Amino acid sequence: MKKIVKILVILILTLATIVIYLSLYGVKTDKFNKEIIKNVSKINKKINLSLNEVNYLLNPLNFSINISTKNPKILLEDKSLDLKDITSNISLKSFISNQFSIDDLKISTKEIKIKDLISLTRTVEGSPQLFVLDNITKEGLISTEINLKFDSDGEIKNNYQINGTVKKAKFNIFNKVEIDDLNLLFNISNNQLTLKKIETNLNSIKLKSPLIKIEKKKDIFFVDGEVANKEQNFDIKKLKPIFGDLPNNIEIEKIDFNSVNIFSFNINKKLKLKDLKLETILNLENFQIVKNPLNLKTFLPNYAEQIKFKDHKIKIKLIKGILDIRGDGDIYIGDESEQLSYNVIKDDRKITFNTNLNIKNNPLTINFLDYKKKKGNSSEILLKGIYKKNKELILNDISITEKNNQILIKDLMFSKNFKVKDLSYIKLNYRNKNDLLNNLELKKNKSNFSINGKSFDATQLINNSMSDDESTAIFENFNSKFNIKIGTTYINKNDYTKNLAGYFTFKNNKLDKLNLASTFSNNKKMNLSIETNNQNETITKFFSNYPKPLIKRYDFIKGFEEGYLNFNSIKKDGVSNSVLIIDNFKVKEVPVFAKLLSLASLQGIADLLTGEGIRFTDFEMRYSSQKGLTNIEEMYAIGPAISILMDGYIESKKLVSLRGTLVPATTINRSIASIPLLGKILIGEKTGEGVFGVSFKIKGPPKNLSTTVNPIKTLTPRFITRTLEKIKKN
Repeated sequence: MKKIVKILVILILTLATIVIYLSLYGVKTDKFNKEIIKNVSKINKKINLSLNEVNYLLNPLNFSINISTKNPKILLEDKSLDLKDITSNISLKSFISNQFSIDDLKISTKEIKIKDLISLTRTVEGSPQLFVLDNITKEGLISTEINLKFDSDGEIKNNYQINGTVKKAKFNIFNKVEIDDLNLLFNISNNQLTLKKIETNLNSIKLKSPLIKIEKKKDIFFVDGEVANKEQNFDIKKLKPIFGDLPNNIEIEKIDFNSVNIFSFNINKKLKLKDLKLETILNLENFQIVKNPLNLKTFLPNYAEQIKFKDHKIKIKLIKGILDIRGDGDIYIGDESEQLSYNVIKDDRKITFNTNLNIKNNPLTINFLDYKKKKGNSSEILLKGIYKKNKELILNDISITEKNNQILIKDLMFSKNFKVKDLSYIKLNYRNKNDLLNNLELKKNKSNFSINGKSFDATQLINNSMSDDESTAIFENFNSKFNIKIGTTYINKNDYTKNLAGYFTFKNNKLDKLNLASTFSNNKKMNLSIETNNQNETITKFFSNYPKPLIKRYDFIKGFEEGYLNFNSIKKDGVSNSVLIIDNFKVKEVPVFAKLLSLASLQGIADLLTGEGIRFTDFEMRYSSQKGLTNIEEMYAIGPAISILMDGYIESKKLVSLRGTLVPATTINRSIASIPLLGKILIGEKTGEGVFGVSFKIKGPPKNLSTTVNPIKTLTPRFITRTLEKIKKN
């Protein structure tokens, strides 16, 4: 019995020793190399292996054999790839029975060049995608660990795992996008790729991502993940390939931001992207535009081409093709900061925007409304609208609020040529630069409009209407009638009319008909009518028996009193022919006129001009205008003290060129008294007699006129004829 026990102990110890040895050291043999190579080739038939001796280690706990080999090589045609090791497990039963059956296979690579791996893979599968990948890859290392599971038939199961790392990879995509220093971990399982701990530089933008997943379903790849960038000052030139070239009239000097971006999208085998979703939180620390196409200096006097955005918090969402951008922060106009908030929504048909700008530290002016907000007063500007794909712009709401001042415009529609097509409502309730109250309301009723208000300062409107510039036409496809009723209408700071009433109509974007009437505070009248006839001539008629408020608008005439004014004009094809008549008036100061009198040594009359004034019984001017050029065919004025005949031209804001004759009326009256023979006027009964006067010329820029005067002894027949006509008429 002891002998049997002893034998059993020896056998057990021997077996234990063998098991321990096989578990710790194993045995080396190439007996099963062919079987290992056969199983590896199931990954791809083109793959071959070069194996050294294979080490077999016993795993007594689960009755299996662990197989491993060091430094094998993958062989593909004339290319090879060095591996770190290959390990596998087979059941102890199949090993003893000499039936080789691998349960799993693990292949680990050394750090190899990415380009070498791509080149080797292209030998197996020469797809266009691999060709592109090979061309854009410049450098980088990759290491992998492939874990395969086999079923009872020796086929690879779907629960395989491929893990690995990418280090210091560099890609150049068509010399536009550069990915540098890419480092990441990856995992590939059945139809799924997971990227973790991603760090890289994209065109010098430092990016990080904790996770990006790519899942294949049928022929579609579903991608989702998160990418973030740290705050940094970016090189604008390197961002252009990503965001595209900016227009020539926009130049960005500086951009500094950080962001977190959560995204998802689908992509097919043809690399066509669909269903892009994006959620971004962007902190824009600094953004400076040094050149831009917006000319806002008319509205913001401190505005320069440079605009700076600072400390903007922006949220961006992109879902089902709809881009939603919301943000707020500081905007610098000149050296002063203001508050700006905005919401922009873009789809494939339109862009909807809602912007709110609070202006306190800058002045704000709207010249055509004669409105000005002073620096220090807080003003809120609200702008809501839609920009359509056909380039039409609709401003649903324009609102400017400053203390008790309010300007409100609704549904202002512009064509693609930025001409007004329609609007529905305007409300004005503000005090302008002259401290005059503008209280006015415009409402649309079907295709026509009504304008009603308590008071309105028309000073700026009159100034603009006196311009001969036709390029200021602002309407397109506009055919409407406007009915007007305003209690008090100011024509300058001190003069106003009461109960302005009438109408005007637009036809084919142009003023077709107008009829307005009003009464001054002294019960004097003012009437204006405009009508376009069948010959496409625009006929303008204006009458007032109190022209003083209108004449005083001209700086070169002071002290105008009394008189009646009639104005008639016919305009066609941009050329207007006009006649202006003013009867029975007097003036006190006309600087150019006074200079003429002084040069002609008519000081007595010059004193009259600066004293009680010189009276004229008749004034008539015939002239034509076209594109800023006014040709004065004839201007004639006659009065008890002096008479003038003049012609010439005025080029708007550039040049004045006038010439004429000036004669003391006493001389004329004395000469005419000697009629019956007109020849006596022209020649005189004795040598040396005749009519005395002066000829003059006025020429130069409007603010630097040069005046020359020459005395004359005999007046031209033209002057005599015109004078006789006026005397006969009177």
